[in-house]
Amino acid sequence: MNTETTEGKILAWLATQQQAMIDTLEAMVNTDGGSYDKAGVDATGKIVKDFCEAQGITVETVRGEKYGDCLRAVLPHEGTGAVRTRGNQAANIVLMGHRDTVFPKGEPTRRPFTIKDGRAYGPGVADMKAGLVMNMYVLAAFKKFGGAPGPMVGLFTGDEEIGSPEGRAVIEEEARGARVVFNSEPGRPTGNVVTGRKGGVFSIFEIEGKAAHSGGNFEAGISAIGELANKIVAIHALTDLKRGITLNVGLVSGGQSVNTVAPSATGQIDLRYVNPADRDEIMGKIHEIIAKSYVPGTKAKLTIKGEFLPLTQDEAAARLFSMYQGAAKDAGLDVKPEFSGGCADSGFTAAQGAPTICSVGPVGGLAHSPEEYLEVASFVPRAQAMASAILRLESASL
Repeated sequence: MNTETTEGKILAWLATQQQAMIDTLEAMVNTDGGSYDKAGVDATGKIVKDFCEAQGITVETVRGEKYGDCLRAVLPHEGTGAVRTRGNQAANIVLMGHRDTVFPKGEPTRRPFTIKDGRAYGPGVADMKAGLVMNMYVLAAFKKFGGAPGPMVGLFTGDEEIGSPEGRAVIEEEARGARVVFNSEPGRPTGNVVTGRKGGVFSIFEIEGKAAHSGGNFEAGISAIGELANKIVAIHALTDLKRGITLNVGLVSGGQSVNTVAPSATGQIDLRYVNPADRDEIMGKIHEIIAKSYVPGTKAKLTIKGEFLPLTQDEAAARLFSMYQGAAKDAGLDVKPEFSGGCADSGFTAAQGAPTICSVGPVGGLAHSPEEYLEVASFVPRAQAMASAILRLESASL
């Protein structure tokens, strides 16, 4: 490593920051931040903001009405070279991540941040607070030493785990002005990154029946649960594994009492797909199932609660991965591309035409479970790989 070059200085500084990264991560993990806990997610955001501002990085806040605010840590371009533009907006180099977790309030108290045998544990430690910390320190490195080939934006959102109902518009607006997007979801347990993801639609259907005594007046009742059962069978039958389409009714509720014909019932649907065209086809079939009354007299309605777009790789995104792979190799990492059935905000940026690579954050696994872990030793090399990749954008014609 030539520490006389800008890249060498950045990489050398990052190599000294592992303990500082761990300390920042501990503060984040021990701060509550479930998706529906706006105050908690915003408290995590304060850690981000305080750190960035201490580094001299300006942070803009896009207020969230119900969910966590979106933060934009902005590092203007200070070089002398030309900066590519898209329309009237500078083509930003975007480092992205979400602050919310899936865990209930109080989880950090029950399971605080710990490290054992080289792995860190705690709610959201890998998904994706470690990625946020990595982005923060990469931004700090470029602020300290310069060298970025264009303006940089750290985008820290607050509601990804529930489909980004408020964050999506902010993400898409950012993507329209992005040169490239690095989404720092956790690196795969293999050490790989993600270049393709499924899209997902999360919806709820509500059924109305008619209550009646199940013994004394059974024939007057109309069972919403009976209708629910028929609809579940029909919805699950839409699964087509060869096409990468899966349907899962993962939550159900209904009924009034065991001796009452059920007057109401609900089910929640998880649809996953690979090809964008499949989304409308399958949703059309779901609407037909919801409109049909298998049990005469029932009524039902469908409401989409959240949605992710698939992450697809175009030619520019393929060049971005190839270039990142080379930068990772120089950081001592053997990185390959992976496809994931999970969804992420990276699908929104790719759909806007921004070359996007996902899961470039530190390596971790078992997300959304009490066993979620982070490989502590991956912090520095993954940060170095991202920094080197940013410095090599021009060489990849990006």
